[in-house]
Amino acid sequence: MVQDLYKHTKDLLKQKIEQLFVDEYSGHDYWHSIRVCNNAEKIARTEKCDEYIVMLAALLHDTDDVKLFKTTDYENARRIMAECSIAEDVINRVVDVIRTVSFKGTETVVPESIEGKIVQDADRLDAIGAIGIARAFAYGGNRGRAIYNPNFQPSINMNETEYRNNNSTTINHFYEKLLLLKDKMNTNCAKAMAQKRDDYMRKFLNEFYEEWEEG
Repeated sequence: MVQDLYKHTKDLLKQKIEQLFVDEYSGHDYWHSIRVCNNAEKIARTEKCDEYIVMLAALLHDTDDVKLFKTTDYENARRIMAECSIAEDVINRVVDVIRTVSFKGTETVVPESIEGKIVQDADRLDAIGAIGIARAFAYGGNRGRAIYNPNFQPSINMNETEYRNNNSTTINHFYEKLLLLKDKMNTNCAKAMAQKRDDYMRKFLNEFYEEWEEG
């Protein structure tokens, strides 16, 4: 019965978020949410946690992202969960997880709950490695950012406002965020997964600079 509820709710949520992100091409799309959910479920199996809350929060973590939506008090996430007949106390627990997930420069927080730590790790994993590289350039192009300019240096230790307003190059974004994430993972499972992805990004950057100099 519990597994039936889990699967039924997950299927409903997937339909809802697919509709919400139908015209999203910045790398924060439906498939990003699916991958984050897959990562979160994998990590959750290695931790003592509420896997139902993890699944809900992972699928809905970007439904009110300030980069994409002008909503207040997580109204998209709340509406979608209400449409799926999810209880109010569960909705509030999920929103508490979602509000702690995002990277906010020096103002980034470590979630208090294990569910929050898992979803934060799952989201960060999708920001690094081969997928992370693809998403970084998709987002940069979507926002009109240059790929690289050797005259522009990365901005380190930005607070949330500085980070949100930063319009640097995509290559700089690796140093401003992506290469920092491996050491910020909360769970042992995510730390192990992050190492391989971090190694891949560093190899990519080395190749990028070699080709840039040859060009």
